Amino acid sequence: MANDDKYPVESDRRRFVKGVVGGAALSGVMATGAVTVTSATTPAGGGGGIMNYFGANRTLGPAPRSLPQIPMEITDDGELAGIWPDPETETLDDGTEFVESAEEIGGVEYTTEWFQYCGLQTFEGIVPDEDEDILFRYDAGVYDWMDEVDQDEVMHVDHFEDYDEFDTRIGDPGQGKPATGTWRSQDVPAEQTIPILVIKSDHLEPDEIDDERTAEWIEAACPEDDDGGRYIAFVSKCTHFCCVPGYRSLDGAPDFGADNKIYCNCHNSVYDPFDIVEEQFVSLPRPEDD
Repeated sequence: MANDDKYPVESDRRRFVKGVVGGAALSGVMATGAVTVTSATTPAGGGGGIMNYFGANRTLGPAPRSLPQIPMEITDDGELAGIWPDPETETLDDGTEFVESAEEIGGVEYTTEWFQYCGLQTFEGIVPDEDEDILFRYDAGVYDWMDEVDQDEVMHVDHFEDYDEFDTRIGDPGQGKPATGTWRSQDVPAEQTIPILVIKSDHLEPDEIDDERTAEWIEAACPEDDDGGRYIAFVSKCTHFCCVPGYRSLDGAPDFGADNKIYCNCHNSVYDPFDIVEEQFVSLPRPEDD
């Protein structure tokens, strides 16, 4: 597991709500008390409050919400990268300054606060103005095909050319080609590595999505290359207890109807990587500068 300390003592301002109870409580408040929550989480440090985001739909299990998506881009050299908006300094009415990274993508306000869960908000790579590049790199890998690439090698479109016929030992062929890796984690302590899952597939066509807002998001956040198919990426930490789930790689997946889905074998949560939904959660404020 990339981060053994699931609930670090220090969060942006205080220890964050733990586990399922905390997640469920926050989910319930979001539906009925948005104004209350927003004022309660509006900080001395700035930022925070109710946040909309896109992720892989949680279809089974105790996970309180969907798996957050990382909007992607393909560089001119064919390298895969996760979009990281330029950081900007904002000033509150009382003169307090804080840094945030946000931009509009496909009609949606994307912000790096999307990745505030499981203690990720304390990771150096999630700090808005941390000097880390945005390229996706391979980790040690859970798929046999990744023996062909080196750990820490940058992900490239050339590695996914056989996506439409790729198969694993779990699930059906033709679902797409996956890879596991890391993001914004080159110069950070090992325990702060951000694990990611990347898939190239034909199952992400905006024209086939009924919801116009979601379709526009997919069009902008899931790029195509010259071979067709689209890429999609997620932070690979289960929103339940922060374990690292697997896509078509874990033996127990078929027992929970997750043959072709993202499956967490710790507590049997399941996410559909091709059913992208918009949800809300309570974002923490950025800390004040010491």
